Amino acid sequence: MQSLAGTPAKLTELLKHTHHIQKVEKGHFLFQEGSPSREIYVLLSGLIQVSKIIPDGRELTLRICSEGDLIGELNIFCATPRNLLSAKVVESGEVAVIMKDELEAKLAHDSVLALEFMKWMSQHYRKTQTKFRDLVLHGKKGALYSTLIRMANSYGVKTSQGIMIDLLLTNQEVANFCGTSREVVNRLLGDLRKKGVISINKGIITIHQLAYLKREIDCENCPKEICNID
Repeated sequence: MQSLAGTPAKLTELLKHTHHIQKVEKGHFLFQEGSPSREIYVLLSGLIQVSKIIPDGRELTLRICSEGDLIGELNIFCATPRNLLSAKVVESGEVAVIMKDELEAKLAHDSVLALEFMKWMSQHYRKTQTKFRDLVLHGKKGALYSTLIRMANSYGVKTSQGIMIDLLLTNQEVANFCGTSREVVNRLLGDLRKKGVISINKGIITIHQLAYLKREIDCENCPKEICNID
Protein backbone atom coordinates (compact mmCIF):
# COMPACT_ATOMS: atom_id res chain seq x y z
CA MET A 1 0.00 0.00 0.00
CA GLN A 2 1.36 3.41 -0.92
CA SER A 3 1.31 6.43 1.40
CA LEU A 4 -2.22 7.78 1.58
CA ALA A 5 -3.01 11.41 0.92
CA GLY A 6 -4.17 13.35 3.97
CA THR A 7 -2.92 10.83 6.52
CA PRO A 8 0.16 11.55 8.68
CA ALA A 9 3.17 9.37 7.73
CA LYS A 10 3.35 7.67 11.15
CA LEU A 11 -0.33 6.74 10.98
CA THR A 12 0.08 5.51 7.42
CA GLU A 13 2.67 3.02 8.67
CA LEU A 14 0.24 1.76 11.31
CA LEU A 15 -2.68 1.58 8.93
CA LYS A 16 -0.77 -0.74 6.63
CA HIS A 17 -1.36 -3.47 9.22
CA THR A 18 -5.03 -3.85 8.46
CA HIS A 19 -7.29 -6.76 9.36
CA HIS A 20 -8.62 -7.08 5.82
CA ILE A 21 -9.59 -5.13 2.69
CA GLN A 22 -13.30 -4.69 2.01
CA LYS A 23 -14.94 -3.72 -1.27
CA VAL A 24 -17.70 -1.11 -0.98
CA GLU A 25 -20.43 -0.62 -3.56
CA LYS A 26 -22.16 2.62 -4.51
CA GLY A 27 -25.48 3.13 -2.72
CA HIS A 28 -24.63 0.79 0.17
CA PHE A 29 -23.86 1.85 3.74
CA LEU A 30 -20.47 1.15 5.27
CA PHE A 31 -22.21 1.60 8.63
CA GLN A 32 -25.36 3.28 9.92
CA GLU A 33 -26.08 5.46 12.92
CA GLY A 34 -26.75 3.43 16.08
CA SER A 35 -25.03 0.26 14.88
CA PRO A 36 -22.22 -1.27 17.02
CA SER A 37 -18.78 0.17 16.28
CA ARG A 38 -16.00 -2.44 16.35
CA GLU A 39 -13.98 -1.29 13.35
CA ILE A 40 -12.55 1.83 11.81
CA TYR A 41 -11.76 2.25 8.15
CA VAL A 42 -9.21 3.85 5.87
CA LEU A 43 -10.61 4.72 2.46
CA LEU A 44 -8.32 3.34 -0.24
CA SER A 45 -10.45 4.32 -3.24
CA GLY A 46 -13.91 5.66 -4.01
CA LEU A 47 -15.96 8.27 -2.11
CA ILE A 48 -17.97 7.91 1.09
CA GLN A 49 -20.47 10.44 2.46
CA VAL A 50 -20.68 10.80 6.25
CA SER A 51 -24.02 12.19 7.42
CA LYS A 52 -26.37 12.68 10.35
CA ILE A 53 -29.95 11.63 9.63
CA ILE A 54 -32.80 12.67 11.94
CA PRO A 55 -36.11 10.76 12.32
CA ASP A 56 -38.14 13.02 10.00
CA GLY A 57 -35.79 12.13 7.15
CA ARG A 58 -33.74 15.32 6.99
CA GLU A 59 -30.03 14.87 6.50
CA LEU A 60 -26.93 16.92 7.31
CA THR A 61 -23.87 15.85 5.34
CA LEU A 62 -20.67 16.49 7.29
CA ARG A 63 -17.96 15.06 5.04
CA ILE A 64 -17.25 13.46 1.71
CA CYS A 65 -14.33 11.17 2.40
CA SER A 66 -11.74 10.40 -0.26
CA GLU A 67 -8.52 8.39 -0.46
CA GLY A 68 -6.57 8.33 2.79
CA ASP A 69 -9.40 9.49 5.04
CA LEU A 70 -10.13 7.72 8.31
CA ILE A 71 -13.79 6.84 8.90
CA GLY A 72 -15.42 5.79 12.16
CA GLU A 73 -12.67 7.30 14.32
CA LEU A 74 -15.06 9.11 16.69
CA ASN A 75 -15.64 5.96 18.77
CA ILE A 76 -12.03 5.20 19.69
CA PHE A 77 -11.64 4.62 23.47
CA CYS A 78 -15.43 4.63 24.04
CA ALA A 79 -16.57 1.96 26.50
CA THR A 80 -19.80 1.01 24.69
CA PRO A 81 -19.34 2.46 21.23
CA ARG A 82 -22.10 2.87 18.70
CA ASN A 83 -21.79 4.77 15.46
CA LEU A 84 -22.91 8.38 15.84
CA LEU A 85 -23.20 8.95 12.09
CA SER A 86 -23.97 7.06 8.89
CA ALA A 87 -21.45 6.41 6.11
CA LYS A 88 -22.88 5.87 2.63
CA VAL A 89 -20.84 4.91 -0.42
CA VAL A 90 -21.28 7.43 -3.26
CA GLU A 91 -18.53 6.00 -5.47
CA SER A 92 -17.53 2.34 -5.35
CA GLY A 93 -14.08 1.49 -4.04
CA GLU A 94 -12.22 -0.26 -1.22
CA VAL A 95 -11.58 0.34 2.47
CA ALA A 96 -8.92 -1.05 4.77
CA VAL A 97 -10.59 -2.42 7.90
CA ILE A 98 -8.81 -1.99 11.25
CA MET A 99 -10.11 -3.56 14.46
CA LYS A 100 -10.77 -0.80 16.96
CA ASP A 101 -9.37 -2.65 19.97
CA GLU A 102 -6.09 -3.34 18.15
CA LEU A 103 -5.67 0.32 17.23
CA GLU A 104 -6.48 1.40 20.80
CA ALA A 105 -3.80 -0.97 22.16
CA LYS A 106 -1.17 0.43 19.80
CA LEU A 107 -2.10 4.03 20.60
CA ALA A 108 -1.87 3.27 24.34
CA HIS A 109 1.71 1.99 24.05
CA ASP A 110 3.18 4.26 21.37
CA SER A 111 3.36 7.86 22.56
CA VAL A 112 4.67 9.19 19.24
CA LEU A 113 1.85 7.50 17.37
CA ALA A 114 -0.69 8.76 19.92
CA LEU A 115 0.55 12.35 19.49
CA GLU A 116 0.27 12.10 15.71
CA PHE A 117 -3.25 10.74 16.07
CA MET A 118 -4.21 13.60 18.41
CA LYS A 119 -2.90 16.14 15.90
CA TRP A 120 -4.86 14.48 13.13
CA MET A 121 -8.06 14.43 15.21
CA SER A 122 -7.55 18.06 16.22
CA GLN A 123 -7.50 19.07 12.56
CA HIS A 124 -10.77 17.26 11.95
CA TYR A 125 -12.39 18.98 14.92
CA ARG A 126 -11.27 22.35 13.54
CA LYS A 127 -12.88 21.50 10.20
CA THR A 128 -16.15 20.61 11.91
CA GLN A 129 -16.12 23.76 14.03
CA THR A 130 -15.65 26.04 11.03
CA LYS A 131 -18.49 24.31 9.17
CA PHE A 132 -20.91 24.86 12.04
CA ARG A 133 -19.64 28.41 12.48
CA ASP A 134 -20.64 29.23 8.91
CA LEU A 135 -23.98 27.47 9.30
CA VAL A 136 -24.90 29.18 12.57
CA LEU A 137 -23.49 32.68 12.00
CA HIS A 138 -24.39 33.18 8.35
CA GLY A 139 -27.61 31.20 7.95
CA LYS A 140 -28.68 29.22 4.92
CA LYS A 141 -27.09 31.55 2.38
CA GLY A 142 -23.79 31.52 4.25
CA ALA A 143 -23.92 27.75 4.58
CA LEU A 144 -24.32 27.40 0.81
CA TYR A 145 -21.57 29.89 -0.01
CA SER A 146 -19.25 28.19 2.48
CA THR A 147 -20.06 24.79 0.96
CA LEU A 148 -19.25 26.03 -2.55
CA ILE A 149 -15.91 27.42 -1.34
CA ARG A 150 -15.08 24.14 0.40
CA MET A 151 -16.04 22.14 -2.69
CA ALA A 152 -13.81 24.37 -4.80
CA ASN A 153 -10.90 23.72 -2.43
CA SER A 154 -11.49 19.94 -2.44
CA TYR A 155 -12.54 19.27 -6.03
CA GLY A 156 -11.92 22.53 -7.90
CA VAL A 157 -10.23 22.51 -11.30
CA LYS A 158 -9.04 25.86 -12.67
CA THR A 159 -10.35 26.62 -16.16
CA SER A 160 -10.43 29.71 -18.37
CA GLN A 161 -13.96 30.37 -17.08
CA GLY A 162 -13.22 30.01 -13.37
CA ILE A 163 -13.08 27.10 -10.93
CA MET A 164 -15.01 24.03 -12.02
CA ILE A 165 -16.12 21.77 -9.18
CA ASP A 166 -15.31 18.31 -10.51
CA LEU A 167 -17.95 16.55 -8.42
CA LEU A 168 -21.44 15.79 -9.70
CA LEU A 169 -24.01 16.50 -6.98
CA THR A 170 -27.76 17.01 -7.13
CA ASN A 171 -29.26 20.13 -5.56
CA GLN A 172 -30.63 17.90 -2.80
CA GLU A 173 -27.14 16.63 -2.01
CA VAL A 174 -25.84 20.20 -1.91
CA ALA A 175 -28.76 21.09 0.39
CA ASN A 176 -27.76 18.27 2.75
CA PHE A 177 -24.39 19.97 3.26
CA CYS A 178 -26.22 23.14 4.26
CA GLY A 179 -28.82 21.59 6.55
CA THR A 180 -31.62 23.08 4.48
CA SER A 181 -34.16 22.12 1.82
CA ARG A 182 -33.65 21.59 -1.89
CA GLU A 183 -36.08 24.42 -2.64
CA VAL A 184 -33.97 26.92 -0.70
CA VAL A 185 -30.79 25.79 -2.47
CA ASN A 186 -32.54 26.00 -5.86
CA ARG A 187 -33.46 29.62 -5.16
CA LEU A 188 -30.02 30.60 -3.85
CA LEU A 189 -28.19 28.94 -6.74
CA GLY A 190 -30.58 30.68 -9.14
CA ASP A 191 -29.71 34.05 -7.59
CA LEU A 192 -25.98 33.33 -7.96
CA ARG A 193 -26.44 32.37 -11.60
CA LYS A 194 -28.32 35.61 -12.33
CA LYS A 195 -25.46 37.60 -10.79
CA GLY A 196 -22.89 35.71 -12.86
CA VAL A 197 -21.18 34.34 -9.76
CA ILE A 198 -21.62 30.73 -10.88
CA SER A 199 -22.84 28.74 -13.85
CA ILE A 200 -24.16 25.18 -13.95
CA ASN A 201 -23.77 22.87 -16.93
CA LYS A 202 -25.19 19.34 -16.73
CA GLY A 203 -24.99 19.40 -12.94
CA ILE A 204 -21.38 20.63 -12.80
CA ILE A 205 -20.93 23.97 -11.02
CA THR A 206 -18.32 26.48 -12.15
CA ILE A 207 -17.51 29.38 -9.84
CA HIS A 208 -16.68 32.58 -11.72
CA GLN A 209 -16.44 34.95 -8.76
CA LEU A 210 -14.93 33.16 -5.79
CA ALA A 211 -14.08 36.49 -4.17
CA TYR A 212 -17.78 37.39 -4.05
CA LEU A 213 -18.63 34.23 -2.10
CA LYS A 214 -15.77 34.84 0.34
CA ARG A 215 -16.74 38.47 0.86
CA GLU A 216 -20.37 37.63 1.59
CA ILE A 217 -19.46 35.32 4.48
CA ASP A 218 -16.52 37.33 5.82
CA CYS A 219 -14.16 34.51 4.84
CA GLU A 220 -11.14 34.23 7.12
CA ASN A 221 -9.07 32.54 4.39
CA CYS A 222 -8.44 29.38 6.41
CA PRO A 223 -5.88 27.03 4.83
CA LYS A 224 -7.25 24.43 2.44
CA GLU A 225 -6.38 21.69 4.95
CA ILE A 226 -9.20 23.12 7.09
CA CYS A 227 -11.54 24.66 4.50
CA ASN A 228 -12.65 21.59 2.56
CA ILE A 229 -15.38 18.97 2.57
CA ASP A 230 -13.11 15.95 3.12
